[in-house]
Amino acid sequence: MKAHAQRLIAARLGLALLTLLLVSAVVFAITGLLPGDAAQQALGQAATPEAVAALRHQFGLDQPALQRYFEWLFHIVSGNFGTSLSNNLPVSELIATRLPNSLVLAGLTALVSVPVALLIGISSAMFRGSLLDRTLNVLTLSTVAVPEFLIATIAVLIFAVKLRWLPALSYLSEVHSFGALLRIYAMPVMTLCCVIVAQMARMTRAAVLDQLNSSYVEMAVLKGASPARVVLRHVLPNTIGPIANAVALSLSYLFGGVVIVESIFNYPGLASLMVDAVTNRDMPLVQGCVMVFCAAYLALVLIADLCQIVSNPRLRR
Repeated sequence: MKAHAQRLIAARLGLALLTLLLVSAVVFAITGLLPGDAAQQALGQAATPEAVAALRHQFGLDQPALQRYFEWLFHIVSGNFGTSLSNNLPVSELIATRLPNSLVLAGLTALVSVPVALLIGISSAMFRGSLLDRTLNVLTLSTVAVPEFLIATIAVLIFAVKLRWLPALSYLSEVHSFGALLRIYAMPVMTLCCVIVAQMARMTRAAVLDQLNSSYVEMAVLKGASPARVVLRHVLPNTIGPIANAVALSLSYLFGGVVIVESIFNYPGLASLMVDAVTNRDMPLVQGCVMVFCAAYLALVLIADLCQIVSNPRLRR
């Protein structure tokens, strides 16, 4: 059984690496199709064709696409993301300066959203069919339907413009105390939490309801176990895998929603760096940022799969 589980985990790891390889090819192809040229962008519209051609040769943009892809892939495997075309700095250095800020934002969002979502999902499942369950379902469905940029815009209009409680932009240089930290991160975290909590709560509710309809839960109820005991002692241990999967999939949304949130609040994270790189046609920086996001997403999905394997005896056998 242990050997089978190890083979299953190794297969998941191999599939994740293969997926990352395919993603790298797609990323390189899509970035190559983007309009504009880094050399033309760097020299301006008044540059002569000779100067643009010389800079394209210096950047290596005049080489065949397949050759550039394999060179780029070899450099990524060796830990070298290349050099930024817009500021002539290593891409890994630029990513290293912004990645911690995005991780802090994602960590604070997870710290707030996971407990709230689990509480909503479990409570809704325990009191299914009640007024509380119907109310929570309406709220979560309504929140999922609202895009994050609308939530961010409404938050800015209410808390920054109308009430003047929070700053409209997130300047990390102003974080000198715990109170300032709360003020700077309040609206970005709230915006990201809205959709994440709703998605995670609904997936948690579905996982708990699936176990509440099981025969062993019916037997525990017939023996006189209270609803809280049934959920805490019997249901939750059997829903670790599905709940971990729900948490991982919901948190993976951060890597898409954080692009909009960082842009709206001018947060100096990795997503805003990628947006600036797209504007400047800085393809090595765009490719490096996208690969980091894809690797993080695949890591979360892989963790969810491993939790499912470890918590499910049937998968281990």
